[in-house]
Amino acid sequence: MLKPYFIRKNKEKVLLGLEKRDFKKSHLINEILILDEKKKITQNIINKILEKENLISREIGKILSFNNNNDHQIKSLKDKSSFLKKERKNINIKLEKICQILEKKLNQVPNIPDEKVKKDFKKNDILFQEEGICSSIMNPLPHWELSKKFNLIDSNLGTKICGSGFTVYMGKGAKLQRSLIQYFLDRNIQASYKEYSLPYLINEKSGFSTGQIPDKENQMYFIEKDNFYLIPTGEIPIMNCYRDTMLTYSDLPIKGTTYTSCFRREAGSYGAKVRGLNRLHQFEKVEIIQITTPDTSSYFLEEMISHVRNILRSLNLPFRLIRLSATDLGFSSSITYDFEVYSMAQKKWLEVSSISNCTDFQSNRLRLKYKTITGNTEFCHTLNGSALALPRIMAALLENNQTENKINIPKALIPYTEFDHI
Repeated sequence: MLKPYFIRKNKEKVLLGLEKRDFKKSHLINEILILDEKKKITQNIINKILEKENLISREIGKILSFNNNNDHQIKSLKDKSSFLKKERKNINIKLEKICQILEKKLNQVPNIPDEKVKKDFKKNDILFQEEGICSSIMNPLPHWELSKKFNLIDSNLGTKICGSGFTVYMGKGAKLQRSLIQYFLDRNIQASYKEYSLPYLINEKSGFSTGQIPDKENQMYFIEKDNFYLIPTGEIPIMNCYRDTMLTYSDLPIKGTTYTSCFRREAGSYGAKVRGLNRLHQFEKVEIIQITTPDTSSYFLEEMISHVRNILRSLNLPFRLIRLSATDLGFSSSITYDFEVYSMAQKKWLEVSSISNCTDFQSNRLRLKYKTITGNTEFCHTLNGSALALPRIMAALLENNQTENKINIPKALIPYTEFDHI
């Protein structure tokens, strides 16, 4: 969340950033500043009334201390105090309404894009591309046909159990997925990320704190009876471990990793473009996060990018790195880099990781701060990324490693799968 004092101090920068995003509600900025000014004026009135109340209280104390039985004067002062308290109560109600409206408007404003992020509508920067293994056969099969041929994944069973957008992994397909999860976690832990095992359900406050609510509320599954949401990403529960926390400079950076199932409604997702594993309502993902100081978050963002790049290289998949344009940024993100792997059979690029620096946008909502070396208090910066999302990695591995009668397993995974081909 952007703070009113930041908006006031950097109004032009904020408006330019929102224009980059093609944000349609820029009028909110002036409304926020007007409301914030009203809030200050109203709070000052309350403070002055409190001063008068305290002054009256001291006067009554003086009269009583001198054993001056001036009941008439005391009654007059108490009447004034009672009137001031009623007035203060009424103004407090006005202040609460102003704060509620201000909060509601602030919640609608996304983070400001980094200077590196381009304004161009839907035009993302391809930063680099690496080749990997691609099947040499003439007509490679897409992963949904390979899955049927080798009895690995069955979407029909998922539909039977739950509905479309769910799938069942079986035999070596299940083992391959489990191996990928363990491999990603091991690589993350080796890179000093601390592992967390977390709830898959969150309350509204947790979703708000990381920016999914109200922005992505309609894309999340909601359990009405208990007022819980199913998580769309492991980022939410792991970041909320640090909600309402005061850290020290020496605590940072904090690095965390978690494996979770993720649940997304993905409204309107259907047809050939989302066939097979390309888009599911439930999928597995290994997440990494970092909590840093403001002056080191850019450095650690590059570190996270390098880490995911090395994992993809170890799987020998063709991949590329993209910096998203402002219009493609998530609500909380200041800058986002996507890794995409190439699907040999589908002949298209599939996103497998998004790595974002949310600057202090999330930490404002999380109330996540740290004490600097000089003893000042500042908001932390938060970063998150997939390392990695499973379905499209699985799709690319199956398609790119196929031969006429088998699917080869990348060398890095063989110690986990305990088989070198399917």
